[in-house]
Amino acid sequence: MGVSIIGWAHSSFGRLDMVDLESLIIGVSRDALQDAEVPAEDVDGIWLGHLNGGLVPEIFCSSLVLQADPALRWCPATRVENACASGAAAVYAACDAIEAGRARIALVVGAEKMTSVSGSEVTQVLASASYVAEEAAKGLTFPGLFGQLAERYFDRYGDHAATLARIAAKNHANGVRNPWAHMRRDLGFEFCNTESERNPRIAGPLRKTDCSLVSDGAAALVLADDAVAASARRAVRLRARAQVNDFLPVSSRDVLSFEGPRRAWQRALADARCAVHDLSLAEVHDCFTIAELLTYEAMGLAAPGRGGDCLLDGSVYADGRLPVNPSGGLKAKGHPIGATGVSMHVMAAMQLTGEALDMQVKDASVAGVFNMGGAAVANYVSILERTK
Repeated sequence: MGVSIIGWAHSSFGRLDMVDLESLIIGVSRDALQDAEVPAEDVDGIWLGHLNGGLVPEIFCSSLVLQADPALRWCPATRVENACASGAAAVYAACDAIEAGRARIALVVGAEKMTSVSGSEVTQVLASASYVAEEAAKGLTFPGLFGQLAERYFDRYGDHAATLARIAAKNHANGVRNPWAHMRRDLGFEFCNTESERNPRIAGPLRKTDCSLVSDGAAALVLADDAVAASARRAVRLRARAQVNDFLPVSSRDVLSFEGPRRAWQRALADARCAVHDLSLAEVHDCFTIAELLTYEAMGLAAPGRGGDCLLDGSVYADGRLPVNPSGGLKAKGHPIGATGVSMHVMAAMQLTGEALDMQVKDASVAGVFNMGGAAVANYVSILERTK
């Protein structure tokens, strides 16, 4: 039994002071069902990707989705959490139910309200998703973790500060064309490549422009089995998907190898019976610019230490051979934790149906999505194609 995306919705990402978590969830849930032309009473299951961890008072929020429509009452609803990959984890849980024949139609929602607490509190909550005994308990934050990755990369392969700046500049330029993006401003390479009062050093060689944004936002998908998708007005099939988890402690692995993401990409591409260069575009997890650089290498676009070549030859730009993060990625679109993986699938589906507005990649037919939890710990790769 196959699974297809037949509808979606996406809120604006950003600092949404007048919108609470409940409103975000209800809004995208209602809009996704309307977009899919699916009556609420036909939904067989609901999965909500949501980290929380103290960002909002509510820790039991799966049934908030039911408030989008009275007909959703009594529908089973489950909250799914897997750090920054909570959104993809929710998508995959719904896929499992459809593939097992337990559901025909699933509603998947990803949502996060991050700006109701201070920046230091956000940093502390996210640090709790590390291996606390060796990392957070010793004061290491996620900027600190990825700053160490960047330092190790530079030590092994040379100074790539300009490479990281090119990634940041590329994604901010792409974000200008995304109407849902948190930051729609082309910062330019020189600004991203220069340490300044407005672009200070954050951790290791990482500057502010190398770090993703703290955002509020939500996204939703309606997934369906083959029979339902056949009668839908359009359908994007999950041609393949792979989840690979690695050890949590960074000390237990060579994190620069990005082996978990590499294995997830290899499995998904093999199951899809395609190669990375068969993709029309990819939405990948650029929580920090060093993560996108390592992802180029994990995908097989470049050899270890040569990911920067993908920028120098233009292949990953919006008009390149394989555009990466035409949405602006987490860097410009924003990173409301639970919403991110769902948002990536929405953006890819929009591209494949020709509905990506000014972000549209010409002749997009196959897309890759990579959502990651922790420092290459929980790794999800989806290969999507339009079938209708």
